[in-house]
Amino acid sequence: MWHKVRYLLLQVRNPHDPMRAHEVGCFARALHCSTDRIAVFDLLGGVPSRHTLDGADVVLLGGAGEYSVAAGGEWLERALEAMRELNDFAQPTFASCWGFQAMARALGGEVLNDRSRSEVGTHLVTLTAAGQVDPLFSTLPPVFWAQMGHEDHVVRLPDAAIHLAATERSANQAFCLPGKPIYCTQFHPEIRREDLLTRLRAYPHYAEEISGQALDQFERSCRDTPEAESLLPRFVQHVLS
Repeated sequence: MWHKVRYLLLQVRNPHDPMRAHEVGCFARALHCSTDRIAVFDLLGGVPSRHTLDGADVVLLGGAGEYSVAAGGEWLERALEAMRELNDFAQPTFASCWGFQAMARALGGEVLNDRSRSEVGTHLVTLTAAGQVDPLFSTLPPVFWAQMGHEDHVVRLPDAAIHLAATERSANQAFCLPGKPIYCTQFHPEIRREDLLTRLRAYPHYAEEISGQALDQFERSCRDTPEAESLLPRFVQHVLS
């Protein structure tokens, strides 16, 4: 069954972004599927039609390259409307990083940019009490490592959201929507250590500016994250079983 699942990845990346194809590959590896099972739609150019959304069993959202939910832009409100439609139609959706922030803002949460609390690299995530009993997140240990790369923070979750996880720097690391097959994480369960380093090598100034470390030194601080990486296939099993 799982090899027949149809995915739709909503991207927010410029045409020249070297991570456009890399992101598709990361999701394919994490979901144990081929890249041809993942259709891609660019939110910078518009919003997916109902027909496009109906053609997917699961919608995915990930990072956003050069774009920020906090900074906004004329394209953002259209993208947020797409998030609201996913919620209204209870479309099975997993949103990480930019997608986490966009879904939160679309449904009434608040997103701010705060570089002093940026998280880049491998960080410890702690489940909340709700996370420890959630049908998906309870499969994880109470504290686990995950890959991250963000300056924007969800400082207030939507009123309806169930808060699932936190880190020392960012209180809101994951949420789900009650009664909806929608989960969102600030961290990247689709990214392994090697994937994170590939992205940082593409933007070497980013890790150095945020961490204050040279890239080779920073690389040594990054860890494997098998627990976080187990989340996406479990999500698909959970929402499609």
